[in-house]
Amino acid sequence: MSKSLILEVAGREVTITSPDKLIFPSGGHTKLDLVRYYLAVADGVLRGVAGRPMILKRFVKGIGEEAFFQKRAPASRPDWIEVAELNYASGRSAQEVVVRDTAQLAWVVNLGCIDLNPHPVQAEDLDHPDELRIDLDPVPGIDWTQIVDVALVARGVLEDHGLTGWPKTSGSRGFHIYARIHPHWSFREVRLAAETLAREVENRAPDLATSKWWKEDRHGVFVDFNQNAKDRTVASAYSVRPTPDARVSTPLTWAEVPGCNPQEYTLGFVRDRHAAIGDPWQGIEHSSGSLAALLDLADRLGPAEKPPKGTGRRLSTMPLIEIARAKSKEEALEGLERWKARHYSVLRYLEPADTLVDGMRGRSSVWYRIRVNLQHVPDTERPPQEPLEVDYDPWANTSWSRDGG
Repeated sequence: MSKSLILEVAGREVTITSPDKLIFPSGGHTKLDLVRYYLAVADGVLRGVAGRPMILKRFVKGIGEEAFFQKRAPASRPDWIEVAELNYASGRSAQEVVVRDTAQLAWVVNLGCIDLNPHPVQAEDLDHPDELRIDLDPVPGIDWTQIVDVALVARGVLEDHGLTGWPKTSGSRGFHIYARIHPHWSFREVRLAAETLAREVENRAPDLATSKWWKEDRHGVFVDFNQNAKDRTVASAYSVRPTPDARVSTPLTWAEVPGCNPQEYTLGFVRDRHAAIGDPWQGIEHSSGSLAALLDLADRLGPAEKPPKGTGRRLSTMPLIEIARAKSKEEALEGLERWKARHYSVLRYLEPADTLVDGMRGRSSVWYRIRVNLQHVPDTERPPQEPLEVDYDPWANTSWSRDGG
């Protein structure tokens, strides 16, 4: 394996370490392939990330292991890497990387950032988002056509309230729609506007979509408004996702949405597609609109229904039991299989959406929680809460220094 390679990018020398390192073994894509992909689609990538502080989601050991999230820019960085200082609810702050050109882009990818995760703000104004982001997240068992149907409803809600939606595959199970907005509103107001949009989508398509925040209460496609909360990030347009087939979060035209197949949009396909047709999101930077109409609708709808609370925490209305808390998804699922083997008699009652697998962001990495909703199991046959199959403490042995937050 080569130790390093120097690329001339945007008039600068960018060192690519371990360029032959396999990032996607099944497709044979190396780190150098990944860098060259991002440079090939750079005009589209920069349209989505330029000027935005980003969390560095680093897969230093490839896609076979969980990434760690690094908020602070590395101390040993070239003097041409820009940073912006973000403040967090904890009272701490961190200087995060800001990418504006292809040299900075290549430098970030070389750190092991397979996908790019920018904040919805510009470095010049960190308190006022200029993007509203809609994340359509299907519950297990929902097929792709239903996700597309909900995306089209969301597009209509945006248009009816003066905003232009820009669609893209998520590169995972869901779908994203972005809308550029004037940077006049706070994070709280942007989140309220997104929640209002989610409620209106549910009102228009109650059998297809939900705005229920608690996972066990959802059905169909969840319109995830909380991605607009402060400090949340979403994989940007043209981001390669850490899937075995190197799937890409791909910008589309609305004409393409009804017939799109997210499995087609892999690294090589999207690189060639971009070379052939350019970026479908060209012009997004000139489409900013107002949140006034959505915020007016929020006033008319009134506050969203809140779940009941117990002593100090939310009280679930569903019969939930927790199975595992694990450092890796594989470990968590192994725990679930052990639980199933002991309680095989209840499996016939469970529906796909009754198994709740949550990727939970810790201080510097994702950990996994698995719960089972026993709502469809007769009362007399419901297993009790037992000691966890895997009992990982995500807050043990973590520190601020790694991720800055």
